[in-house]
Amino acid sequence: MLSSSTISRRIIIHNSLKSVPKKPSLNGTGNNVIQKQQQRFMSKNVAATTAANSMNHDNANTNKLIQYSVLAAGLASLLSVTVTTSGDNNGQNETKNTTFCDNLRKTGGEIMLLGPTKEAGTGILFPHLCNGMQFVGCGVRVKYGFIKVYAVGTYMDPIAMSAVKSRGPKAISEALLNPMYPRTIRIVMNRSLSIDKYAGAIVEALEPRMNGEDLDKLEEFKSLNPPIDLVEGAEMEMTIRGNVMLYKNSIGVVGKIESEVFCKALCDVYYGEEAVSPGHKEQVIKGVAAI
Repeated sequence: MLSSSTISRRIIIHNSLKSVPKKPSLNGTGNNVIQKQQQRFMSKNVAATTAANSMNHDNANTNKLIQYSVLAAGLASLLSVTVTTSGDNNGQNETKNTTFCDNLRKTGGEIMLLGPTKEAGTGILFPHLCNGMQFVGCGVRVKYGFIKVYAVGTYMDPIAMSAVKSRGPKAISEALLNPMYPRTIRIVMNRSLSIDKYAGAIVEALEPRMNGEDLDKLEEFKSLNPPIDLVEGAEMEMTIRGNVMLYKNSIGVVGKIESEVFCKALCDVYYGEEAVSPGHKEQVIKGVAAI
């Protein structure tokens, strides 16, 4: 017969063996647990792979965007155009970066890139096109014999001038005095100037040419200019079409004056026998013959 102490030890060992965890079976419930763990792992891998692919796709798009940006920058650098000097300096050429959007011209199915022209006395650039018209010449407005106040350039409608350009300088000069030939007169300040002095100088040149008619248009012209003094580089445009002058002031606001007298007088200011810039007039006559 077993002693009581031996029986007690066997009971303790039996109970301890019951508390030891069993290994999961590869069949039944244990196998399901493993499969679920594998599924969770695979799900995480699929999510990670999808995210990685998405990142690669985004990176590819980003790389394409960068390539396009570099290409655009390269094109911009290639569009550094040749600047032709108008007037003196023996027609020397100089390469200088400039905005090219105003220098494009279509010829048939092709697009040509034409450089701006530099006014010789001030170095101010005039793009090839302005308001749909073609550059024909520029010059400088000089006051008191030595102060270069502003550069002035003219843009003409080449179709309108096609019947005139081959008839010689006299016919071109007569056409320039006729406001029925559309043109834009573009002024670019070479120095700072009060708006009162600028407008006053224009009015002073116009008034004697208007012969006492439509003088109220002079005040109307003054009112088209904002009460802001002009700085170097400020631009104004006067587009003449028949009896209408569209005026874009230094802050880009466009106004209108309707008067045949006013428009004829303005043509005489810049293209008449006593033009305020004789060099400008001379260059324009040559330019019209060449378009």
